[in-house]
Amino acid sequence: MSERSVGIVGTNFHTIKGDFLLEGGQTLKDIRVAYETYGNLNKDKSNAILVCHALTGDAHAAGRHSPDDRKPGWWEDLIGPGKALDTDRYFVICSNVLGGCMGTTGPASLNPDTGKPYGITFPVITIGDMVNVQKKLIDHLGIKVLFAVVGGSMGGMQTLQWTVAYPDIVRKAVVIASTAVSSPQQIAFNEVGRNAIVSDPDWNEGDYYSDKAPIHGLATARMIAHITYLSDDSMHEKFGRELQQGENFKFDMSNDFQVESYLKYQGETFTERFDANSYLYVTKAVDYFDLSKNGSLAEGLKDIQAKILLISITSDWLYPPYQSKKVVEALLFNDHDVSYREIESSYGHDAFLLESGHINYVVHNFLTHTYVGDVMTEEVATIREGVSIETAAQVMFEEGLTHLPVVNEKGCLAGIVTSWDISKAVALKSCNLDDIMTKEVLVAMPDEPIVAGAKRMERHSISALPVVDEKKRLVGIIDSEDINRLIG
Repeated sequence: MSERSVGIVGTNFHTIKGDFLLEGGQTLKDIRVAYETYGNLNKDKSNAILVCHALTGDAHAAGRHSPDDRKPGWWEDLIGPGKALDTDRYFVICSNVLGGCMGTTGPASLNPDTGKPYGITFPVITIGDMVNVQKKLIDHLGIKVLFAVVGGSMGGMQTLQWTVAYPDIVRKAVVIASTAVSSPQQIAFNEVGRNAIVSDPDWNEGDYYSDKAPIHGLATARMIAHITYLSDDSMHEKFGRELQQGENFKFDMSNDFQVESYLKYQGETFTERFDANSYLYVTKAVDYFDLSKNGSLAEGLKDIQAKILLISITSDWLYPPYQSKKVVEALLFNDHDVSYREIESSYGHDAFLLESGHINYVVHNFLTHTYVGDVMTEEVATIREGVSIETAAQVMFEEGLTHLPVVNEKGCLAGIVTSWDISKAVALKSCNLDDIMTKEVLVAMPDEPIVAGAKRMERHSISALPVVDEKKRLVGIIDSEDINRLIG
Protein backbone atom coordinates (compact mmCIF):
# COMPACT_ATOMS: atom_id res chain seq x y z
CA MET A 1 0.00 0.00 0.00
CA SER A 2 1.28 3.47 -0.91
CA GLU A 3 3.00 5.55 1.78
CA ARG A 4 0.66 8.38 0.79
CA SER A 5 -2.43 6.33 1.57
CA VAL A 6 -4.28 6.53 4.88
CA GLY A 7 -4.03 2.72 4.98
CA ILE A 8 -6.62 0.37 6.44
CA VAL A 9 -9.69 2.21 7.72
CA GLY A 10 -13.04 1.33 9.27
CA THR A 11 -16.54 2.77 9.14
CA ASN A 12 -17.96 4.25 12.34
CA PHE A 13 -21.58 4.82 13.32
CA HIS A 14 -23.32 7.45 15.40
CA THR A 15 -27.00 7.50 16.34
CA ILE A 16 -28.81 10.82 16.74
CA LYS A 17 -31.21 9.94 19.53
CA GLY A 18 -34.81 11.10 19.52
CA ASP A 19 -36.91 12.85 16.88
CA PHE A 20 -35.10 14.83 14.20
CA LEU A 21 -37.16 17.58 12.56
CA LEU A 22 -36.82 17.81 8.78
CA GLU A 23 -37.26 20.92 6.64
CA GLY A 24 -40.44 19.43 5.19
CA GLY A 25 -42.00 19.35 8.65
CA GLN A 26 -41.83 15.60 9.24
CA THR A 27 -39.54 13.84 11.72
CA LEU A 28 -37.21 10.86 11.72
CA LYS A 29 -36.42 8.91 14.86
CA ASP A 30 -32.96 7.74 15.95
CA ILE A 31 -31.07 8.54 12.75
CA ARG A 32 -27.94 6.45 12.28
CA VAL A 33 -24.96 8.11 10.55
CA ALA A 34 -22.14 6.15 8.91
CA TYR A 35 -18.83 8.00 8.80
CA GLU A 36 -15.10 7.56 8.44
CA THR A 37 -12.22 9.69 9.71
CA TYR A 38 -8.61 10.02 8.59
CA GLY A 39 -5.74 11.71 10.39
CA ASN A 40 -5.79 13.04 13.95
CA LEU A 41 -7.80 15.78 15.57
CA ASN A 42 -5.46 18.32 17.15
CA LYS A 43 -5.65 19.46 20.76
CA ASP A 44 -7.90 22.46 20.18
CA LYS A 45 -9.95 20.59 17.52
CA SER A 46 -9.28 23.27 14.93
CA ASN A 47 -7.94 21.12 12.07
CA ALA A 48 -11.12 19.28 11.01
CA ILE A 49 -12.12 19.11 7.35
CA LEU A 50 -15.51 17.72 6.38
CA VAL A 51 -15.70 16.04 2.96
CA CYS A 52 -19.18 15.84 1.39
CA HIS A 53 -19.80 13.13 -1.17
CA ALA A 54 -21.69 13.26 -4.48
CA LEU A 55 -25.05 11.75 -5.44
CA THR A 56 -24.24 8.04 -5.17
CA GLY A 57 -21.13 8.24 -3.01
CA ASP A 58 -20.56 7.04 0.53
CA ALA A 59 -18.50 7.64 3.65
CA HIS A 60 -15.56 5.59 2.34
CA ALA A 61 -13.54 8.43 0.81
CA ALA A 62 -9.99 7.11 1.32
CA GLY A 63 -7.95 4.06 2.28
CA ARG A 64 -9.07 0.45 2.16
CA HIS A 65 -11.26 -1.58 4.48
CA SER A 66 -8.95 -4.58 4.16
CA PRO A 67 -5.70 -5.46 2.39
CA ASP A 68 -7.78 -7.43 -0.13
CA ASP A 69 -9.92 -4.47 -1.24
CA ARG A 70 -9.65 -4.02 -5.00
CA LYS A 71 -10.39 -0.31 -4.89
CA PRO A 72 -9.61 2.39 -2.33
CA GLY A 73 -12.01 5.11 -1.24
CA TRP A 74 -13.58 7.30 -3.92
CA TRP A 75 -11.28 10.33 -3.26
CA GLU A 76 -8.08 8.47 -2.49
CA ASP A 77 -6.18 10.81 -4.80
CA LEU A 78 -6.98 13.86 -2.64
CA ILE A 79 -6.96 12.46 0.90
CA GLY A 80 -3.78 11.21 2.55
CA PRO A 81 -0.29 12.24 3.70
CA GLY A 82 1.09 15.04 1.54
CA LYS A 83 -2.05 15.36 -0.57
CA ALA A 84 -4.41 18.33 -0.76
CA LEU A 85 -6.38 17.02 2.22
CA ASP A 86 -3.19 16.19 4.09
CA THR A 87 -3.89 13.73 6.89
CA ASP A 88 -0.56 14.63 8.49
CA ARG A 89 -2.05 18.09 9.00
CA TYR A 90 -5.84 17.72 8.98
CA PHE A 91 -8.50 15.53 10.57
CA VAL A 92 -10.70 14.53 7.64
CA ILE A 93 -14.30 13.38 8.11
CA CYS A 94 -16.69 11.94 5.53
CA SER A 95 -20.21 10.72 6.28
CA ASN A 96 -22.88 9.03 4.19
CA VAL A 97 -25.76 11.43 3.56
CA LEU A 98 -29.21 11.16 5.06
CA GLY A 99 -31.40 9.20 2.63
CA GLY A 100 -28.45 7.19 1.35
CA CYS A 101 -28.00 3.44 1.48
CA MET A 102 -24.42 3.08 2.68
CA GLY A 103 -24.97 2.96 6.41
CA THR A 104 -26.86 6.18 7.14
CA THR A 105 -30.62 6.07 7.67
CA GLY A 106 -32.51 5.95 4.38
CA PRO A 107 -35.52 4.30 2.69
CA ALA A 108 -33.97 0.83 3.02
CA SER A 109 -33.51 1.26 6.79
CA LEU A 110 -35.92 -0.26 9.29
CA ASN A 111 -38.60 2.08 10.59
CA PRO A 112 -38.34 1.75 14.39
CA ASP A 113 -42.11 2.10 14.69
CA THR A 114 -42.93 -0.78 12.31
CA GLY A 115 -39.80 -2.93 12.22
CA LYS A 116 -40.02 -2.89 8.40
CA PRO A 117 -38.07 -0.91 5.79
CA TYR A 118 -39.34 2.64 5.32
CA GLY A 119 -39.63 2.28 1.56
CA ILE A 120 -41.74 5.05 0.08
CA THR A 121 -42.98 6.07 3.55
CA PHE A 122 -39.56 7.63 4.15
CA PRO A 123 -40.07 11.42 4.35
CA VAL A 124 -38.83 13.63 1.53
CA ILE A 125 -35.51 15.22 2.48
CA THR A 126 -33.42 18.21 1.38
CA ILE A 127 -29.75 19.11 1.10
CA GLY A 128 -30.37 21.20 4.21
CA ASP A 129 -31.51 18.09 6.09
CA MET A 130 -28.34 16.27 5.04
CA VAL A 131 -26.20 19.12 6.37
CA ASN A 132 -28.16 19.37 9.62
CA VAL A 133 -27.50 15.68 10.22
CA GLN A 134 -23.80 16.25 9.53
CA LYS A 135 -23.86 19.10 12.04
CA LYS A 136 -25.12 16.67 14.71
CA LEU A 137 -22.21 14.37 13.86
CA ILE A 138 -19.72 17.25 14.16
CA ASP A 139 -21.24 18.13 17.55
CA HIS A 140 -20.85 14.51 18.62
CA LEU A 141 -17.15 14.67 17.72
CA GLY A 142 -16.76 17.78 19.88
CA ILE A 143 -15.78 20.01 16.97
CA LYS A 144 -16.83 23.67 17.28
CA VAL A 145 -15.20 25.00 14.10
CA LEU A 146 -14.53 23.34 10.75
CA PHE A 147 -11.26 24.39 9.17
CA ALA A 148 -12.85 23.57 5.80
CA VAL A 149 -15.76 21.86 4.10
CA VAL A 150 -14.98 20.32 0.70
CA GLY A 151 -17.21 18.67 -1.88
CA GLY A 152 -17.87 18.11 -5.56
CA SER A 153 -21.18 17.86 -7.44
CA MET A 154 -23.91 17.23 -4.83
CA GLY A 155 -21.09 17.42 -2.29
CA GLY A 156 -20.52 20.98 -3.47
CA MET A 157 -24.17 21.75 -2.77
CA GLN A 158 -23.76 20.48 0.77
CA THR A 159 -20.60 22.58 1.12
CA LEU A 160 -22.42 25.76 0.10
CA GLN A 161 -25.33 24.82 2.37
CA TRP A 162 -22.89 24.56 5.26
CA THR A 163 -21.57 28.08 4.64
CA VAL A 164 -25.13 29.47 4.61
CA ALA A 165 -26.66 27.44 7.44
CA TYR A 166 -23.65 27.61 9.80
CA PRO A 167 -21.64 30.69 8.73
CA ASP A 168 -19.80 31.05 12.05
CA ILE A 169 -18.54 27.46 12.01
CA VAL A 170 -16.96 27.12 8.53
CA ARG A 171 -13.61 28.84 7.95
CA LYS A 172 -12.99 27.72 4.36
CA ALA A 173 -15.08 26.03 1.69
CA VAL A 174 -14.12 24.29 -1.56
CA VAL A 175 -16.97 23.83 -4.04
CA ILE A 176 -16.13 21.76 -7.13
CA ALA A 177 -18.29 21.30 -10.25
CA SER A 178 -21.48 22.32 -8.51
CA THR A 179 -24.16 24.99 -8.26
CA ALA A 180 -26.15 27.06 -5.78
CA VAL A 181 -29.43 26.49 -7.64
CA SER A 182 -30.47 23.31 -9.48
CA SER A 183 -31.28 24.17 -13.09
CA PRO A 184 -34.29 22.97 -15.13
CA GLN A 185 -31.99 20.71 -17.16
CA GLN A 186 -30.61 19.05 -14.03
CA ILE A 187 -34.11 18.55 -12.66
CA ALA A 188 -35.22 17.11 -16.01
CA PHE A 189 -32.48 14.48 -16.10
CA ASN A 190 -33.24 13.48 -12.51
CA GLU A 191 -36.95 13.14 -13.29
CA VAL A 192 -36.26 10.87 -16.27
CA GLY A 193 -34.17 8.66 -14.00
CA ARG A 194 -36.86 8.54 -11.34
CA ASN A 195 -39.47 7.73 -13.96
CA ALA A 196 -37.37 4.79 -15.16
CA ILE A 197 -37.36 3.40 -11.61
CA VAL A 198 -41.06 3.83 -10.79
CA SER A 199 -42.02 2.44 -14.22
CA ASP A 200 -40.25 -0.83 -13.43
CA PRO A 201 -43.00 -3.30 -12.34
CA ASP A 202 -40.65 -4.63 -9.67
CA TRP A 203 -40.61 -1.24 -7.93
CA ASN A 204 -44.01 -2.19 -6.46
CA GLU A 205 -44.75 1.29 -5.06
CA GLY A 206 -41.43 1.20 -3.24
CA ASP A 207 -42.19 -2.00 -1.33
CA TYR A 208 -39.73 -4.46 -2.88
CA TYR A 209 -37.32 -5.28 -0.06
CA SER A 210 -38.69 -8.78 0.51
CA ASP A 211 -38.94 -9.49 -3.22
CA LYS A 212 -37.22 -8.64 -6.49
CA ALA A 213 -35.67 -5.18 -6.66
CA PRO A 214 -36.36 -2.86 -9.65
CA ILE A 215 -32.90 -3.37 -11.08
CA HIS A 216 -33.90 -2.66 -14.69
CA GLY A 217 -35.33 0.74 -13.84
CA LEU A 218 -32.39 1.61 -11.58
CA ALA A 219 -29.88 0.51 -14.23
CA THR A 220 -31.58 2.72 -16.82
CA ALA A 221 -31.53 5.67 -14.40
CA ARG A 222 -27.81 5.17 -13.89
CA MET A 223 -27.14 4.92 -17.62
CA ILE A 224 -28.95 8.22 -18.20
CA ALA A 225 -27.09 9.92 -15.38
CA HIS A 226 -23.73 8.52 -16.47
CA ILE A 227 -24.06 10.13 -19.88
CA THR A 228 -24.30 13.53 -18.15
CA TYR A 229 -21.08 12.81 -16.23
CA LEU A 230 -19.11 12.48 -19.48
CA SER A 231 -18.56 14.91 -22.35
CA ASP A 232 -18.80 14.66 -26.11
CA ASP A 233 -15.00 14.84 -26.36
CA SER A 234 -14.41 12.20 -23.70
CA MET A 235 -16.87 9.82 -25.36
CA HIS A 236 -15.14 10.30 -28.71
CA GLU A 237 -11.76 9.70 -27.08
CA LYS A 238 -12.91 6.67 -25.09
CA PHE A 239 -15.21 4.95 -27.59
CA GLY A 240 -15.55 6.71 -30.93
CA ARG A 241 -17.76 4.50 -33.07
CA GLU A 242 -15.80 1.36 -32.22
CA LEU A 243 -17.77 -1.88 -32.30
CA GLN A 244 -17.87 -4.20 -29.33
CA GLN A 245 -17.17 -7.29 -31.40
CA GLY A 246 -15.99 -7.84 -34.95
CA GLU A 247 -15.86 -5.30 -37.74
CA ASN A 248 -19.43 -5.41 -39.02
CA PHE A 249 -22.87 -4.49 -37.69
CA LYS A 250 -24.97 -7.36 -36.35
CA PHE A 251 -28.21 -5.95 -37.77
CA ASP A 252 -30.17 -6.87 -34.63
CA MET A 253 -31.12 -5.17 -31.36
CA SER A 254 -28.05 -6.28 -29.40
CA ASN A 255 -25.22 -3.93 -28.45
CA ASP A 256 -23.12 -3.16 -31.51
CA PHE A 257 -21.09 -0.25 -30.15
CA GLN A 258 -18.59 -0.16 -27.29
CA VAL A 259 -20.36 2.83 -25.75
CA GLU A 260 -23.57 0.78 -25.50
CA SER A 261 -21.83 -2.04 -23.66
CA TYR A 262 -20.09 0.43 -21.38
CA LEU A 263 -23.34 2.10 -20.32
CA LYS A 264 -25.02 -1.26 -19.83
CA TYR A 265 -22.14 -2.36 -17.59
CA GLN A 266 -22.32 0.86 -15.59
CA GLY A 267 -26.03 0.37 -15.06
CA GLU A 268 -25.80 -3.28 -14.06
CA THR A 269 -22.94 -2.84 -11.59
CA PHE A 270 -24.67 0.16 -10.04
CA THR A 271 -27.67 -1.98 -9.07
CA GLU A 272 -25.36 -4.19 -7.02
CA ARG A 273 -24.45 -1.37 -4.62
CA PHE A 274 -27.30 1.16 -4.61
CA ASP A 275 -30.93 1.20 -3.51
CA ALA A 276 -33.57 2.36 -6.00
CA ASN A 277 -35.63 4.24 -3.40
CA SER A 278 -32.52 6.06 -2.16
CA TYR A 279 -31.97 7.20 -5.72
CA LEU A 280 -35.49 8.67 -5.79
CA TYR A 281 -35.04 10.56 -2.54
CA VAL A 282 -31.52 11.86 -3.05
CA THR A 283 -32.20 13.14 -6.57
CA LYS A 284 -35.34 14.86 -5.26
CA ALA A 285 -33.24 16.61 -2.61
CA VAL A 286 -30.92 17.83 -5.39
CA ASP A 287 -33.91 19.16 -7.36
CA TYR A 288 -35.12 21.20 -4.38
CA PHE A 289 -31.73 22.82 -3.84
CA ASP A 290 -31.88 26.61 -4.18
CA LEU A 291 -29.86 28.98 -2.00
CA SER A 292 -31.34 32.15 -3.46
CA LYS A 293 -33.58 34.26 -1.25
CA ASN A 294 -36.42 36.35 -2.58
CA GLY A 295 -35.18 35.50 -6.05
CA SER A 296 -31.67 36.81 -5.31
CA LEU A 297 -28.63 34.58 -4.95
CA ALA A 298 -26.63 37.51 -3.58
CA GLU A 299 -29.15 37.91 -0.77
CA GLY A 300 -29.14 34.18 -0.09
CA LEU A 301 -25.35 34.15 0.30
CA LYS A 302 -24.89 37.49 2.08
CA ASP A 303 -24.23 36.08 5.57
CA ILE A 304 -21.42 33.73 4.53
CA GLN A 305 -18.20 34.24 6.48
CA ALA A 306 -16.03 31.49 5.01
CA LYS A 307 -13.32 32.00 2.44
CA ILE A 308 -14.57 30.14 -0.62
CA LEU A 309 -12.86 28.47 -3.58
CA LEU A 310 -15.05 27.52 -6.54
CA ILE A 311 -13.71 25.17 -9.20
CA SER A 312 -15.48 24.40 -12.46
CA ILE A 313 -14.65 22.14 -15.42
CA THR A 314 -14.61 23.53 -18.96
CA SER A 315 -16.36 20.48 -20.50
CA ASP A 316 -18.88 19.95 -17.68
CA TRP A 317 -22.35 20.32 -19.19
CA LEU A 318 -24.19 18.96 -16.14
CA TYR A 319 -22.88 21.74 -13.89
CA PRO A 320 -21.36 24.12 -16.46
CA PRO A 321 -18.90 26.85 -15.47
CA TYR A 322 -21.47 29.65 -15.75
CA GLN A 323 -23.24 28.24 -12.67
CA SER A 324 -20.07 28.53 -10.58
CA LYS A 325 -19.49 32.02 -11.96
CA LYS A 326 -22.96 33.04 -10.80
CA VAL A 327 -21.98 32.01 -7.27
CA VAL A 328 -18.75 33.99 -7.59
CA GLU A 329 -20.70 37.08 -8.73
CA ALA A 330 -23.13 36.76 -5.82
CA LEU A 331 -20.27 36.45 -3.34
CA LEU A 332 -18.36 39.38 -4.83
CA PHE A 333 -21.52 41.49 -4.67
CA ASN A 334 -21.36 41.01 -0.91
CA ASP A 335 -17.59 41.61 -0.86
CA HIS A 336 -16.90 38.07 0.34
CA ASP A 337 -13.49 36.42 0.03
CA VAL A 338 -13.89 34.18 -3.01
CA SER A 339 -11.50 32.55 -5.47
CA TYR A 340 -12.37 30.89 -8.77
CA ARG A 341 -10.53 28.38 -10.91
CA GLU A 342 -11.70 26.84 -14.19
CA ILE A 343 -9.92 23.61 -15.06
CA GLU A 344 -9.38 22.74 -18.69
CA SER A 345 -10.43 19.12 -19.14
CA SER A 346 -12.25 16.93 -21.65
CA TYR A 347 -13.55 14.54 -18.98
CA GLY A 348 -16.80 16.41 -18.37
CA HIS A 349 -18.40 16.41 -14.93
CA ASP A 350 -16.37 13.37 -13.88
CA ALA A 351 -13.24 15.52 -14.02
CA PHE A 352 -13.77 16.47 -10.37
CA LEU A 353 -12.81 12.86 -9.61
CA LEU A 354 -10.40 12.22 -12.49
CA GLU A 355 -8.33 15.42 -12.71
CA SER A 356 -6.64 14.67 -9.41
CA GLY A 357 -3.43 16.50 -10.27
CA HIS A 358 -5.13 19.80 -11.01
CA ILE A 359 -7.57 19.49 -8.12
CA ASN A 360 -4.79 18.59 -5.67
CA TYR A 361 -2.71 21.59 -6.71
CA VAL A 362 -5.52 24.15 -6.53
CA VAL A 363 -7.08 22.87 -3.31
CA HIS A 364 -3.70 22.50 -1.59
CA ASN A 365 -2.78 26.09 -2.41
CA PHE A 366 -6.13 27.35 -1.20
CA LEU A 367 -5.99 25.50 2.09
CA THR A 368 -2.36 26.31 2.84
CA HIS A 369 -2.47 29.90 1.56
CA THR A 370 -0.84 31.01 -1.66
CA TYR A 371 1.81 33.68 -1.83
CA VAL A 372 3.07 35.90 -4.63
CA GLY A 373 6.38 34.05 -4.63
CA ASP A 374 4.58 30.80 -5.43
CA VAL A 375 3.24 31.98 -8.78
CA MET A 376 5.42 34.87 -9.93
CA THR A 377 7.52 34.66 -13.08
CA GLU A 378 11.14 34.79 -11.95
CA GLU A 379 12.91 35.11 -15.30
CA VAL A 380 11.95 38.65 -16.14
CA ALA A 381 13.15 40.66 -19.14
CA THR A 382 14.38 44.10 -18.01
CA ILE A 383 16.13 47.17 -19.35
CA ARG A 384 18.64 49.42 -17.62
CA GLU A 385 18.07 53.07 -16.85
CA GLY A 386 19.19 55.39 -19.64
CA VAL A 387 18.57 53.09 -22.64
CA SER A 388 16.74 54.49 -25.64
CA ILE A 389 13.02 54.21 -26.24
CA GLU A 390 13.85 52.27 -29.41
CA THR A 391 15.71 49.68 -27.33
CA ALA A 392 12.78 49.38 -24.92
CA ALA A 393 10.35 48.95 -27.81
CA GLN A 394 12.56 46.30 -29.43
CA VAL A 395 12.82 44.27 -26.18
CA MET A 396 9.06 44.44 -25.64
CA PHE A 397 8.43 43.36 -29.24
CA GLU A 398 10.90 40.47 -29.15
CA GLU A 399 9.74 39.20 -25.75
CA GLY A 400 6.04 39.78 -26.43
CA LEU A 401 5.66 41.97 -23.34
CA THR A 402 3.22 44.67 -22.37
CA HIS A 403 5.10 45.61 -19.18
CA LEU A 404 8.89 46.04 -19.03
CA PRO A 405 10.62 46.78 -15.70
CA VAL A 406 13.46 49.30 -15.64
CA VAL A 407 16.27 48.57 -13.17
CA ASN A 408 19.37 50.43 -12.00
CA GLU A 409 22.91 49.08 -11.86
CA LYS A 410 22.17 47.29 -8.56
CA GLY A 411 19.14 45.51 -9.97
CA CYS A 412 16.72 47.66 -7.99
CA LEU A 413 13.46 48.67 -9.60
CA ALA A 414 13.61 52.20 -10.99
CA GLY A 415 10.39 52.23 -12.97
CA ILE A 416 8.26 50.41 -15.52
CA VAL A 417 7.47 50.95 -19.19
CA THR A 418 4.24 49.75 -20.76
CA SER A 419 3.17 49.34 -24.36
CA TRP A 420 0.94 52.36 -23.81
CA ASP A 421 4.02 54.40 -22.84
CA ILE A 422 5.74 53.39 -26.08
CA SER A 423 2.69 54.46 -28.09
CA LYS A 424 2.63 57.76 -26.22
CA ALA A 425 6.33 58.33 -26.96
CA VAL A 426 5.74 57.82 -30.68
CA ALA A 427 2.78 60.20 -30.66
CA LEU A 428 4.71 62.87 -28.75
CA LYS A 429 7.96 62.24 -30.65
CA SER A 430 9.73 61.74 -27.33
CA CYS A 431 13.25 60.29 -27.30
CA ASN A 432 13.99 60.13 -23.57
CA LEU A 433 12.93 56.97 -21.70
CA ASP A 434 12.90 58.91 -18.45
CA ASP A 435 10.11 61.10 -19.82
CA ILE A 436 7.65 58.26 -20.39
CA MET A 437 8.32 55.53 -17.82
CA THR A 438 6.32 55.28 -14.61
CA LYS A 439 8.55 55.88 -11.60
CA GLU A 440 5.98 55.54 -8.82
CA VAL A 441 5.46 51.82 -9.31
CA LEU A 442 3.04 49.63 -7.38
CA VAL A 443 4.84 46.45 -6.33
CA ALA A 444 4.26 43.16 -4.55
CA MET A 445 6.46 41.24 -2.11
CA PRO A 446 7.23 37.50 -2.52
CA ASP A 447 5.79 36.63 0.91
CA GLU A 448 2.57 38.57 0.30
CA PRO A 449 -0.69 36.61 -0.17
CA ILE A 450 -1.55 36.36 -3.84
CA VAL A 451 -5.06 37.59 -3.10
CA ALA A 452 -3.65 40.89 -1.81
CA GLY A 453 -1.72 41.36 -5.04
CA ALA A 454 -4.80 40.55 -7.10
CA LYS A 455 -6.91 43.05 -5.22
CA ARG A 456 -4.24 45.74 -5.69
CA MET A 457 -4.20 45.07 -9.42
CA GLU A 458 -7.99 45.18 -9.60
CA ARG A 459 -8.23 48.35 -7.49
CA HIS A 460 -5.74 50.23 -9.69
CA SER A 461 -6.85 48.62 -12.99
CA ILE A 462 -3.41 47.26 -13.82
CA SER A 463 -2.53 43.88 -15.29
CA ALA A 464 0.95 43.32 -13.83
CA LEU A 465 2.93 43.92 -10.65
CA PRO A 466 6.74 43.83 -10.32
CA VAL A 467 7.85 41.75 -7.32
CA VAL A 468 10.69 43.15 -5.21
CA ASP A 469 12.56 41.96 -2.13
CA GLU A 470 13.20 43.94 1.03
CA LYS A 471 16.06 45.82 -0.69
CA LYS A 472 13.80 46.81 -3.62
CA ARG A 473 15.63 44.45 -5.98
CA LEU A 474 13.47 43.04 -8.73
CA VAL A 475 12.91 39.31 -8.19
CA GLY A 476 9.93 38.62 -10.45
CA ILE A 477 6.64 39.79 -11.84
CA ILE A 478 3.04 38.66 -11.56
CA ASP A 479 0.44 39.36 -14.20
CA SER A 480 -3.21 38.57 -14.78
CA GLU A 481 -2.32 35.13 -16.19
CA ASP A 482 -0.50 34.21 -12.96
CA ILE A 483 -3.51 35.37 -10.97
CA ASN A 484 -5.99 33.48 -13.16
CA ARG A 485 -4.10 30.24 -12.61
CA LEU A 486 -5.19 30.29 -9.01
CA ILE A 487 -7.94 32.74 -8.22
CA GLY A 488 -9.59 33.70 -11.50
